Amino acid sequence: MSQGRILVVDDEHDIANMLKIYFTGQGYDVDTAARGKDALTKVQQQMPQLIVLDIMLPDMDGYTLCKRLRTNTRTRHIPVIFLTQRDERSDRIAGLELGADDYITKPFDIEELRLRIANSIRASERMGLTDPRSGLPSGRLIEDALRDMIRRDKWSYFDMRINHFDPFRDKYGFVAGDEVLRFTALLIGEIVDAKGSPEDFIGHAGGDNFVLITSPEKAGAIRETIQARFDQEVQGNYSFMDRERNAMVIDDGDDEKEVPLMTVAVGVVSTEDREFYDIREVTEAAAEARRKAQREAKKSEKTSS
Repeated sequence: MSQGRILVVDDEHDIANMLKIYFTGQGYDVDTAARGKDALTKVQQQMPQLIVLDIMLPDMDGYTLCKRLRTNTRTRHIPVIFLTQRDERSDRIAGLELGADDYITKPFDIEELRLRIANSIRASERMGLTDPRSGLPSGRLIEDALRDMIRRDKWSYFDMRINHFDPFRDKYGFVAGDEVLRFTALLIGEIVDAKGSPEDFIGHAGGDNFVLITSPEKAGAIRETIQARFDQEVQGNYSFMDRERNAMVIDDGDDEKEVPLMTVAVGVVSTEDREFYDIREVTEAAAEARRKAQREAKKSEKTSS
C-alpha cells in the first residue's frame, strides 16, 4: 500500500530525480515538476498529499506558487514543505506566513526530510483533513467548506455515491476498490476544471461518498457530465467478461447472481430551489435527493433486465 502521494517541485533535475528515486523506494508515489505552472497542472490532475517546494523556480518563485495553492479552495489543504538554499530568518517567516507547513534548507539530511514528510501526511490524515485514498479533503475540511458555502448568496451542493460499489469491491478486492475511488476523484476534478471554476470545492466524505460545491449556473452541466462519463468510463475497471454481459456475476456459494455495473447517483440542492438555514439541513436534503436518484436507477435497471 502506498505511503502517500508526493509532488516534488524543483528545477534542479539531480535533486528532483534523487528525491523521486529515494521516496519511491520508501513506498511513496512521487511525481516531479520543474516549473510552477507545471506543478499547478499536476496538482489538478492528481491531488498530492504533500508538496515539497523549492523557492527558486524559473517561472515563479515558491512563495507565489504557495500563495496560489492556499487561495484555491481545492488545494489549500495540501501540506507544503519549502526546500531552499536560503537560510535567512526572514525567508522562513515569509514562507510560514503564506501557509507553508515546514521549511528545510539545502543541503539537507534526507532522513530528516523523510520524517518531516511522514509526520505531515500522518498529521493531516489523523485530523481527518484528507482521505488517504483520494487525497481529497474530508471530515473537518468539508464541514468548513459547508459553513463558508451557506454564508454565500448562491451555491449548489452535490451529494454523490457510487451504486454497486460494495459488490464490486467484494468481487475484485480492496485494491481495485481503492482504484475506483481514485478514478472517481480524478474524474470529478477533471470535469470541474472544464465546466466549473477554481473556487469550486470537491470533498471525499468517506467510503464511496463524494461531495461538490459549485455555482447554480454551472451545476447542471457538471451533473450531466459526471453521470455520463462515470457510467461509461468506470467500466474500464471490470473484466472483459463482465463488460460484455453488462453485469458482474457473483457466486455466494449457493448460486450465482448478476449485479449491475457501477453507476453514480447524484443528489443536488441549491439556493435556486429554497432557502437553507444550517449545514445539516443542506446535507439531509442532498442525501434525500441522492437516494431518490438511486431509487430511480434501480427502477431503470429492473426495466432493462
